[in-house]
Amino acid sequence: MTDTTTDPRADFAGLTAVVTGGASGIGAATAALFAARGARVAVLDLDPGDVPSPLLGVRADVTDDDSVTAAVDEVMTAFGRIDILVNNAGVGAAGTVEANDLDEWRRVLDVNLLGLVRTTRAALPALRRAGSASVVNVGSIVATAGLPDRALYSASKGAVLSLTRAMAADHVRDGIRVNCVCPGTVDTPWIGRLLDAAADPDTELAALRSRQPTGGLVGMEEVARAILHLADPHQRSLTGAVLAVDGGMSGLRVPQG
Repeated sequence: MTDTTTDPRADFAGLTAVVTGGASGIGAATAALFAARGARVAVLDLDPGDVPSPLLGVRADVTDDDSVTAAVDEVMTAFGRIDILVNNAGVGAAGTVEANDLDEWRRVLDVNLLGLVRTTRAALPALRRAGSASVVNVGSIVATAGLPDRALYSASKGAVLSLTRAMAADHVRDGIRVNCVCPGTVDTPWIGRLLDAAADPDTELAALRSRQPTGGLVGMEEVARAILHLADPHQRSLTGAVLAVDGGMSGLRVPQG
């Protein structure tokens, strides 16, 4: 029998992790890594599609209370507990404060902010019963650095960061740790669509790479590993933290060229 106290490949054995937006991108990389490290994993997504075994795919719309509640109930029926919640579901948005109409503001905030609220509220009873649980919210570099043409997205992710700290304070006595990972520009399908729509994709890609001091896009698995670090059940003192995985973008000022 494997000793899971010393085997880092099974350090999440016996735990259940729920990942919203887990059918693609950062969410899919995170779900796969949790499973590889021994967790039972439920992927909540608008279209869980052909989520690979042993992951449990559950359809959920984070903009709808009933959908989220039903999804959490399905996870509890399947696994009996929730120890880790990763609030990853989100949508992108470009433009200045005046570029998007109010309907678009409402749509993005409904997914990126209120979606997190709905899912967390639905999962909180199970997280409390777990005795020692973890919530990881997926923020963004735009929460801490002013980037052009990202007003709406920045507002949504800035709220996620602030909410993370408030939740950490509110639930520390419940045995629930709450942390936030803030990625830089990640090589995700969303970035791929952005490049496809650009007039000069090669130039746009070069610009995205160059704005990060490391000179490259962040890998999805890099962010997934950061999420697992924040959710690590052995990190009992790690709460209210914001972990930047951004190639040094938020803190470094290096010479150009």
